[in-house]
Amino acid sequence: MTIKIHQIDSSKIAELISEEILISNVEDGTNLLGDLYYQDFDKVIIYEKNITPNFFDLKTGIAGEILQKFSNYRVKLVIVGDFSKYTSNSLNSFFIESNKRKHVNFVSTLSEAINASTIK
Repeated sequence: MTIKIHQIDSSKIAELISEEILISNVEDGTNLLGDLYYQDFDKVIIYEKNITPNFFDLKTGIAGEILQKFSNYRVKLVIVGDFSKYTSNSLNSFFIESNKRKHVNFVSTLSEAINASTIK
C-alpha cells in the first residue's frame, strides 16, 4: 500500500493506493484507521476495489461498524468507485444518506473525493 498525501489548507488527506484488498473485515478497518489517525491524517480516500465486497452487503454489519469507528475518531472517509452496480435499495439509500451527512462519502472520481474531503 502506498499513501499519497494531499495537503489542502490545514487538512492532511491520505489517498490509499493498492492493488490488494486493504479492508476485508472490521479489524482491518480499525487497524487502518488507527495507523492513519496516529499519522495525523484527518481525512482518508480509499477505493472501492480495496474493500471486501462484504462491506457493501449491509447485512454483514461490516460497513456500519467501520464507518462508526471513523465517525468516533472524527476521521472523514471518502470511498471512490462505481456504485451503480449495487442494486440494493437499502444500500443505495445508505449511500445517499452518508453523502448528505458529509462525514462518509461515496463518490465516483478522485477529484470528487478531494472536493468532498475539503467540505467541513
